[in-house]
Amino acid sequence: MFLNSILYKFQSIFKPIYDKSFFLQKIDWLIGVNILLVIFTSTAASSDFIGYFALFAMILTAVKLLTKSGEKFSLTAADKFLLLYFIIVIISVAGSSLFYLSLKGFFKTLTYVGFYVTLIHYLKDNKDKIKYFLLALAVCASIETIVAFLQNFSSVGEISGWQDTSRLNPEEVMTRVYGTLKPYNPNLFGGYMLAILPSFITLPKRFGIPGVILSASAIILTGCRGAYIGLFFELLVLGAIIYKRLEPSYKKLFTTVSAAICAFMAFVVVSISALRARVFSIFAMRGDSSNSFRFNVYHSCLDMFKDNWILGIGVGNQNFREIYGLYMKTGFDALSAYNIYLEIAVESGVFALIAFLGFIIMLIKNALKNIKSIYVVCAIVSITGILIHGIVDTVFFRPQIQFTFWIMAAILRGSYGYEKQN
Repeated sequence: MFLNSILYKFQSIFKPIYDKSFFLQKIDWLIGVNILLVIFTSTAASSDFIGYFALFAMILTAVKLLTKSGEKFSLTAADKFLLLYFIIVIISVAGSSLFYLSLKGFFKTLTYVGFYVTLIHYLKDNKDKIKYFLLALAVCASIETIVAFLQNFSSVGEISGWQDTSRLNPEEVMTRVYGTLKPYNPNLFGGYMLAILPSFITLPKRFGIPGVILSASAIILTGCRGAYIGLFFELLVLGAIIYKRLEPSYKKLFTTVSAAICAFMAFVVVSISALRARVFSIFAMRGDSSNSFRFNVYHSCLDMFKDNWILGIGVGNQNFREIYGLYMKTGFDALSAYNIYLEIAVESGVFALIAFLGFIIMLIKNALKNIKSIYVVCAIVSITGILIHGIVDTVFFRPQIQFTFWIMAAILRGSYGYEKQN
C-alpha cells in the first residue's frame, strides 16, 4: 500500500527519537486515557467537549503511526466499504449547494471515522484493554440508571412536548426520564442506554444480570418507543446467541424460562396504564401525532432523496435543515429525517447508503466467526439495538451514541484473536 510506504519512511526518520522519548513510549497509555474520557464525558458534557478528547486521541494516533516502527494500515473487507462511504461523502460535500454548511458536518463525520481508526490501531496491540472500556460503559450505565429512577420518582417535568397527551387520561401520561445527557431528551437517553446496556453482559453474572435488568427498566422509563423496539431486538439477539451456545439438555429449560419472562413483561405492560398507552401508541399510525409527524417528515425526505439520489445534499444537520425547508409540509419542520438510513441517503446519496450497509454487514459477518467471545456478543447486541432504533429516530448522529457505536464496531473489526470469555 502506497500510504504504508510513506509511513515507513517517516518511521525510519523518527526511530531514534521514538527510542529515546518517554512520551512516545507511553503514547498508547495516553490514547487509552483519552478514549476513556470520551466515554465518561459523554454522560454530561457538551458535544464539542466530548469531541476534543476524541480529537486528541486521533492526533496521538497519528503521531504513533508516524514514529513507531512497524505501524501500518491494513484494510479488511468492512474497512473497504467504510473507505468507499467516506470517499462518497467527500464528493457529496464538494458538490453541495451549501458547501460551507456541509463542510461543518463533514468535520463531524471525519471525527467519528477518525475515532474508529484510532480504536482499531489501539486495540490491535491492546486487546486486554477492551474490558476496561466496556467496564467504563457499564459504570456510566449504572449512574444513568440511578438518575433515571430518581427522575421518575420525582416525576420530573417535560422540557418540551415529548408525547401526545391530547387523547390520554391523566393516569396514562408517562413521566419520561432523560438522564444527564445533553441536550436533555428521552429519545437520546433511550438510544444511549440501548448502546451501552450490553456492556453488562461482559461482567460477572452477579453484576451483569442485575445491571441488564435495571438498565432495561431505565429504558422503559424513557418512554422512547424506538428504544422499546431496539430493546426487544437486543434481547432477542442475545437470547438467540445464548440458546445456540447452550448444551442440548438446557435448551428446553431456557425456552421455558424465556417464555415466562416474556409473559411477565407482557403482564407488566398491560397492567401499567401509562406504559400500556405508550406501547400501544406505536401501532396507532396516524392516530398518534408523533407518528404522524414522522410520516410527514419521511414523505418530504423521500422527495429530497428523489431529487438528489446520486450524491445527496451534503452532510450535516444545518445543511439538512436549510434544504428540508424547501420540501417540508407546512407546520412540520424537522431537524433530521428521523431514520438514519434515509438520512444517509438524503445527505450523501444511494451509493453512500449501500457502502455504509456493506460496512455493517461485513463487520457482523466477520464477527460471527468468533461468536464465542463475550466481547463480540456485547458488540453485536449493542449495534443491533442502535441500528433498530435508528429506523425511527436519528439520535444515532449524536456523539454519545456515535462514539459508543464506533467502539463496538472496532471491537467487531478486531474480533480475531480475542480469548474465549465465559
